[in-house]
Amino acid sequence: MSRSRSPRSSRSSRSEKPARAVAPWVRTRLRTAPWAAASLAALVLVTGYLAAALPRAMDAYETEGLRHDIRTAAPRNSVLEVTAEPPGLELDLPVREAGLAPAVLLKQRDATRALLPEPLRTDPEQTVHGLRTVKRVDGLDPWLPRPDGISPEFVLSSPSGLTEHTTLRAGRLPAGTARAPEAAVTVKTAEALRLKPGSVVHVPGRVSAEPIALTITGIVEPRHPEGPYWAVEPLLRTPALAPLVGDEIKYYWQGALLLSPTSAPAMLSTTGEPEVFFRYMPTVSHLTGRDTDRLGAALDSAAGGPDLVRMREVVGPTGALTTELDSIVDSYGSMREAINPVVAVAVFGIGAVAAVVLAMTGGLFVARRDSELALIRSRGASLTGIGLRLLGETSAVAVPAAALALGLAVVTVRGRDGGSAGAFGGIPLLPSVLAASGVALVAMLVLPLRAVVVHRRPRLHGGRDDLLTARPSRRRTVLEITLLVLAVGAVASLRLRGTGDSGDHLVSAAPVLVGLIAAMVLVRIYPLPLRWAARPARRLRGAVGPLALARAGRTSSAGTLPLLALVLALTTAAFGGSVLAGVADARDRASLLATGADARIDGSVEWTPVPAGLTEAVRGTAGVQDVAPLQVEYGVSLPSPRSTTAQPMSSALVGVEPDSYTRLAQRTGFGPFPAALLASTGKGGKEAAADTERVLPAIASPSVAQRLGSTPQEIVSAAGVFRVKVVAVRSNTPALQGADFLVVNAVDLTHRTNTALLVTGPKDGAALRAAVKAESDALLVSMRTEERAGYVDSPLQSGAERMYLGAIGAGAAFAVVAVLLSLMQNAPERTTLLARLRTMGLTRRQGRRLLGLEALPQAVLAAIGGTLVGWATVPLLAPGIDLFRLALATTPGFAPLDSAPLRADPWSLVVPAVAVVLITAMAAAGQAWWAGRKGSIKELRAGDAR
Repeated sequence: MSRSRSPRSSRSSRSEKPARAVAPWVRTRLRTAPWAAASLAALVLVTGYLAAALPRAMDAYETEGLRHDIRTAAPRNSVLEVTAEPPGLELDLPVREAGLAPAVLLKQRDATRALLPEPLRTDPEQTVHGLRTVKRVDGLDPWLPRPDGISPEFVLSSPSGLTEHTTLRAGRLPAGTARAPEAAVTVKTAEALRLKPGSVVHVPGRVSAEPIALTITGIVEPRHPEGPYWAVEPLLRTPALAPLVGDEIKYYWQGALLLSPTSAPAMLSTTGEPEVFFRYMPTVSHLTGRDTDRLGAALDSAAGGPDLVRMREVVGPTGALTTELDSIVDSYGSMREAINPVVAVAVFGIGAVAAVVLAMTGGLFVARRDSELALIRSRGASLTGIGLRLLGETSAVAVPAAALALGLAVVTVRGRDGGSAGAFGGIPLLPSVLAASGVALVAMLVLPLRAVVVHRRPRLHGGRDDLLTARPSRRRTVLEITLLVLAVGAVASLRLRGTGDSGDHLVSAAPVLVGLIAAMVLVRIYPLPLRWAARPARRLRGAVGPLALARAGRTSSAGTLPLLALVLALTTAAFGGSVLAGVADARDRASLLATGADARIDGSVEWTPVPAGLTEAVRGTAGVQDVAPLQVEYGVSLPSPRSTTAQPMSSALVGVEPDSYTRLAQRTGFGPFPAALLASTGKGGKEAAADTERVLPAIASPSVAQRLGSTPQEIVSAAGVFRVKVVAVRSNTPALQGADFLVVNAVDLTHRTNTALLVTGPKDGAALRAAVKAESDALLVSMRTEERAGYVDSPLQSGAERMYLGAIGAGAAFAVVAVLLSLMQNAPERTTLLARLRTMGLTRRQGRRLLGLEALPQAVLAAIGGTLVGWATVPLLAPGIDLFRLALATTPGFAPLDSAPLRADPWSLVVPAVAVVLITAMAAAGQAWWAGRKGSIKELRAGDAR
């Protein structure tokens, strides 16, 4: 029997269920404040895009740098060559010859190529194999050319694919057999060694006294002379006139005879010590920067590890792999290790600025909704409920924006072959996902966490939060002291133990740590200058100044974030500008050291004379401002006045025209000196040849000055015999780079002949080369601009420079956002203040001055702090950062400079700081102008709590 429920019990059960919300919280809030949601989405989109694009950009330029270094290396350095001895002498000759058959070598080549470990891959079109002689063999025929009576020497080689890599010019391609070998020669070899189709070249036999006859059947022209097929062994295409050094230097010809594969076994009967070779050219299209370690390990294994053992099972027990590819990979790795710490400083700096700006955005939203949150908190809302609802608001905005940013980064930042490397451009997606997720997480959490902290206790009205009167809580004081101690300790530890560890993130975070210290200190001392300035401001005429100072003092005590954002942005900009300025300065100095002036004209061979009319012709070239003629003689022996047993020493003797050379030294800064130091003795030319006792004043390098001493010493040179007295010592001079020198007045030399011209002013190398070529074909023109451009040779360098430019630009953008956020936080209060003051007679101009002066103290404080932090960060990191590899595409010892230290750049310190102050003033003036355009009815309503 069913029991009916009473209406009262039914109503009671329904009342126990929670009431359903009339409208969803998130949707309602987003519709109520669409511009705030759109601003947060835009900020997350831009920040997330930068964060997601950063690892992809770094991976892209590192990958391109590795590929570029291998691709542009000389083929003889990047080739992988496997060699092995031919079948041993213990076997019968027919068996040995059968082991060198073309089909057998082809099978060994393919099997060896398959055994190369990953990530080593080779181009099958550039693979060459064959038999060659390690030792050159003499050409016995009397009709072969012998410049100094020495027989020519030949390399015998049977490279595969001769038909595909040559064009037949005369005769036919070689065929032949081991008993009747045939060979071809290139056009240049035929011309130099007087060979033609039908010529027979005899070389010594290994066993019998009867020489081996090689018949020349054809003359071929290499199709791609600079390609790997010919460039690995240039002698195969071009003969060389080699010197034989003895009591006197004699010359003889070296050339190559290209045997057919079927004739290759004939080398076994020669004295050339033949070997089998398999040559593989590596490909780079599949390599990435992440493969550097794997590639090095694979090369080590193939050269002397397990993979070499497997290859020997194919080619024989004497198999060996030789290559310089490991040196190329090591050089790339060392450059990356030198550049990455410099880039990491910019990454940490801009990341910290972005995080602070996101935190400021959450603070702005909390400040705008402070009354609303305080009301619902006072009516019983829990902190968990408030936090979860605010988390829902920010998640609805931040997650889609971060996902869109990730997609844009994947689409826009791809490798060079991104179109064929899959959906993600061949770059790992995980680092970008983590970076974009981190941005979204910060944007999601900063608003609810800030609201929960501020409203952890219900309150009816917010009290004043003035910077002058507010006393920070003990909890905040302890937190600040803890952070300050940790930051100071980290910086002190960094300074004590140095920055030698390239993987130490403490080095990269040093600017952030110093900025954190500075921001905390500045916030604490900020009230002091305001109090000092407030007293004399009271005696000023007008109310704008004192009121602005009073308003600046009533700035919210939570002003650490704006200060920290501006200080970090200024520090990043200052450090980045110093890096870029240091790189540019190192390149300028290195190129100037290499040429000595804006242009250098000299011969490729020592003692090439400059034609008499060339100096005046160069002076008349467009853009030329000055010309300094030189006479340079290298290898002049120096006497030793102190000891007869001293080691021999030589130096370059430089004859100069004092006036022009002094002007050049002053402009370049390389060993400037007064022209009067090299005043002429009045004795020079051939007429003074007999006067070997005349004394010429000289400027010497330190080692030469130490050798010669302070007394006149006799110099015997091609320019004459005379005595020199060192009158000044300079560490460098424009005429020479990194060498000992002795500079004298050229007028006093016995034999006067200019051998070089140092030219100031020209920018167009074509016009200068045309003027030089019209006078002589034996002279070369070296331009400083061209030399400087050659130092930027790797995508690793250009990519790191672009990264720094992007960091500086992003830091400037975030600084502007930080300024706007700091002004917007109190914008309603300022608008109300202006409306009320206008009722008391305040003009629009005074209103703009009031808001500008109110915002300036914090901006000036941030500018000073950022400048000081940037100035302190550079010497802090300078001992461990050398910009050499970033500036110059070479290693120390192979460039005019030995190092490129980091130095503070004054412009990079001052310009961003001044820009922050100006932007703050302009933003405040704009805010006052906008407030003046609006009506005052809303701000002047009676009972308005604002």
